[in-house]
Amino acid sequence: MSEREQLEGRNVVIEALRRKRRKVREIMMDERARPGSKVDELVELAAQQGVPVKKVPREMLDRRSETGVHNGVLAWADALEAHTTHSLLDTLAREGVDPFLVLVDEVQYEHNLGAILRSAMGAGVNGVIVPVRRGKGMSPVVSRVAMGGAEVVPLVREGLSSSLATLRRAGVRVVGCDMDGDPLWSVPLTGPIALVLGGEDKGLSSTLRDRCDQVASVPLEWGLDSLNVSVTAALFMFERQRQVLQGAPPWTRQQAGRG
Repeated sequence: MSEREQLEGRNVVIEALRRKRRKVREIMMDERARPGSKVDELVELAAQQGVPVKKVPREMLDRRSETGVHNGVLAWADALEAHTTHSLLDTLAREGVDPFLVLVDEVQYEHNLGAILRSAMGAGVNGVIVPVRRGKGMSPVVSRVAMGGAEVVPLVREGLSSSLATLRRAGVRVVGCDMDGDPLWSVPLTGPIALVLGGEDKGLSSTLRDRCDQVASVPLEWGLDSLNVSVTAALFMFERQRQVLQGAPPWTRQQAGRG
């Protein structure tokens, strides 16, 4: 039997049941939970998929919660399918889809990784890649903050240098995200592309920067020198989507904000 992961919160469990990317094995629910749209949907989906729902005292949920925010629901599900950069590229090639990947170095805060996965789902990212030895991986906190993003966007744990070598061999353009790069709005982001971000409180390492085809930045005003890594990632992801969906030319600095 595959390793199981703990899911916490109504929305997280509902997303896992809706997406059907993995088998949910067991659900515990606050015995005092009142009927409502979320509770009703969760119970109905669980019944359709043969997942047992056990009503328990809230104190039991409190004791077993790893995030401290369970909203009256805990569940246990099979681990998500493991991926590598190579396997993602193979899958996308078979589907005829241009790769759109995001690599993030040393994400230390689970909330940031969860937020990146949430935005990645909305922006149509095909995978998020983080290092094996540095930073956070999948956890109940990451799943809760991702709000379904973890069910849709593969999270790959792989050395970033190795991953970038694989991407470059496959003809994927690599754009680094750092404070002294070209304005984001002027950088073409269509076609096969990988975005590379540093971790919290630091820019791209010289090793990663040397592997980028171009470095771009988010122009900031009022002396602000940086943004939260999850915010920066979201801005880059959705600027890429703007360019793809609208077919519009990159914005100029003057169009993006004050000169």
